[in-house]
Amino acid sequence: MTSPTKPRAYLCRRFTDSVEAAMRTRYALHVNEQDSILSPQEIVHTAQGAQVLFASATEQINKEVLRRLSPTLRYVATLSVGYDHIDLAEAQALGIGVLHTPDVLSDACAEIAMMLMLNACRRGYEADRLVRSGDWTGWSPTQLLGTGLKGKRAVIFGMGRIGREIATRAQAFGMEIHYHNRRPLPPAQAANAIYHANLDDALRLADVLVIAVPGSPQLKGVINAERIALMPPQAVLVNISRGELVDDEALIGALSAGRLFAAGLDVFANEPHVDPRYRKLDNVFLSPHIGSATKETRDAMGWLLINGLDALFQGGTPNNLLHPPHPAHTRETAQ
Repeated sequence: MTSPTKPRAYLCRRFTDSVEAAMRTRYALHVNEQDSILSPQEIVHTAQGAQVLFASATEQINKEVLRRLSPTLRYVATLSVGYDHIDLAEAQALGIGVLHTPDVLSDACAEIAMMLMLNACRRGYEADRLVRSGDWTGWSPTQLLGTGLKGKRAVIFGMGRIGREIATRAQAFGMEIHYHNRRPLPPAQAANAIYHANLDDALRLADVLVIAVPGSPQLKGVINAERIALMPPQAVLVNISRGELVDDEALIGALSAGRLFAAGLDVFANEPHVDPRYRKLDNVFLSPHIGSATKETRDAMGWLLINGLDALFQGGTPNNLLHPPHPAHTRETAQ
């Protein structure tokens, strides 16, 4: 039976225009017009009465949020692949379905990984600053010498869909690919990449380390001083996963001492409050968590959530559903 009124939905952050337009045709949509990062308490206050909560990786959908929005809240739809910002156990206990956006952002994230890698290896920040400052006096045989990619060993920590796309691009630059996962990939997916069951063994070969593993509390600080010390001298570190996976103190120390040649970072602990010491380092290339930031990708992510919710309201089970909601939550159909 079709509900006579549109389900109420709350949008924590602004999505692309086309996605928001599609949401408004389906839901009585209330929006965080300021596009600010909302605290859990603010989400509870502003999303009261919502059946659908559209979130992103910047919102902490914790136990308190879920409990206080239940039982009205039926679905949380997050514009992200990762879901460590959502208390899944509590959502499941309350019968709240959770959707995320896998598969559609692998290319965009792999492109950012290569941007960070190239800029770290070829001193992109210093080069750009030299030209913009007006201090460039002309070409010199030894000016801003970087490190090339061809023949280097790239170790990809996390060889999921994004990791495999990074591997494909890195191979095109002539790099040798190694990877660490919990288990090896089937040969067709590995595409000649060399598997290491032990992360420490892989790090000893990492001319370039690319962190692309899904974030989880268990991995906080996994790249610490001891593990950075295992990497070859003058290695490069790239992180597109979660900032919390890298010990800032250890990385900043290694960059400052010249133990690492450079780093490229798109993610940070305590975003957007970046450790100010990074801003003083010439040998780190920084970008503001833009891994999936293409219009095509953000549109695709939004539509994945919309289509998944359409399926749920019609009694189906979309592929991007992390766990099924309570059966009573699928009885009404969204318009």
